[in-house]
This record gives sequence, C-alpha cells and structure tokens, in this order.
Amino acid sequence: MPGGVETVRNTKEHFKYAVTKSIPVFFGYIFLGIAFGILMSKAGYGPFWTLAASLFIYAGSMQFVLVSFLAAGAPLGLVALTTLFINGRHMFYGLSFVERFRKMGRYYPYMVFSLTDETYSVLCSIPDEKAETEPRIMFWISALDQAYWAAGSLIGALAGGLLPFDFKGIEFSMTALFLVIFLDQWKNSKKHGAAAAGLAVSVFFLILLGPDRFLLPSLLILAAVMCLGFIREEQKGECKE
Repeated sequence: MPGGVETVRNTKEHFKYAVTKSIPVFFGYIFLGIAFGILMSKAGYGPFWTLAASLFIYAGSMQFVLVSFLAAGAPLGLVALTTLFINGRHMFYGLSFVERFRKMGRYYPYMVFSLTDETYSVLCSIPDEKAETEPRIMFWISALDQAYWAAGSLIGALAGGLLPFDFKGIEFSMTALFLVIFLDQWKNSKKHGAAAAGLAVSVFFLILLGPDRFLLPSLLILAAVMCLGFIREEQKGECKE
C-alpha cells in the first residue's frame, strides 16, 4: 500500500510539473487549433474528421496545408511528399532524443510520434537530471501538448463560422510561443553558444534565401555545427580522463 500511495503521489507531482512547463504551449496550441478547426469546418469536414486529424496526424502547420489538399482532392503521393518537406526538420532535432526515448519503454513509440517543434523546445528546458530520473514528466508534457491542440481543433470545428472573431494574424501566436520558450531557455541556461549560433545561422539564410527557403539549409548547417560541438566536447572529456 505505501508503494502504491508513493506512486500516485509521484504521478501527481509529475503531472503538475508538466502542466507548469507546458503552459506557454497551451496558449499557442489552443488558438491555432481553433483556427485549424474553423478551416476544416469551412472546407466541409465535421468535428469527427477534425479531431481524428489532430489525434492521428498531429502535424501542426502541415494540417493547415492538408485542408487545402483535401479541398482540392490532391493525390496521396503529393500529400506525402509535401509532408516530408514540411516536417522533415523533425528528423534533425529528434535524433538528440532517440536514446532518451528508448529508455522510456512502452512510451517510446508515442514520444517519437508526438515530438513537435514546441514540445521539443519544452523538453529541452527540463534539467537533464530531472529528465533522467523522472521520464514520465516528458510523457505528460507530450500528451498535454497534443491534448491542447486536439481540444482547440475540436472547439473550432464545433463552433465553425459562428465565432464572432477575426482570426487574421493568429499565426503570429506560434512565433510568440517560440520567443517565450527561447527566452526561458536563455534565462535558465549558463551557456548560450547554441542559441547564438542558431540565431546567426537563421538570420544569415533568411537574408540570403528569403522566408520561404531559409529553414532547411539553416537546419542542415546547425545540425552539422551541433554535431561538431558534440564531438569536440566528447574529445575534451576523453582528454581529461
């Protein structure tokens, strides 16, 4: 009995911590989810299909693109290729969490499926020692983030065009969300080299290639820089030993 009580207490603490960490994502996902639900409703798809998309596709910006594809009757191959280009960035930053996710046992498949840009940012803000000893926190953060998105999309689908709001410019909430998470990580981290490199590389390619084509090369360069930095740190550790 004492062990069971302790397990329940730990679960509550993990859940409470996850809620606290995921609050910034809540505000972004709820409103963006509502926007997606409204678009689905206007395209002729009911709440069931909207909720199913948020539960089984859960692809953020790709879901917005999907609405236009569904409305136009686009072929499946085009949808798959577009999804690869839009969400291919997940393969780059997801590699840093593969080993940690594997150690989570039965949660591993869901953690891979539910890793979004915002969830990744929040998971990175968890202290390493806490993430290693209490991996369920990462699961709750991932599950809560998807719940926020699904809830928002369902609200939007049910309300449809009845909401008396002008949703023009709502996409900026995603930018604001990233800014909040970035500032939080900057404040809590002692080293800012990775963040500075990310800013410098992103701004460089943004100026060079424009807003529509800067993301992929920025990710490629940053992935290379991070790999070199990791190798260098490993070599330093070996020298010290």
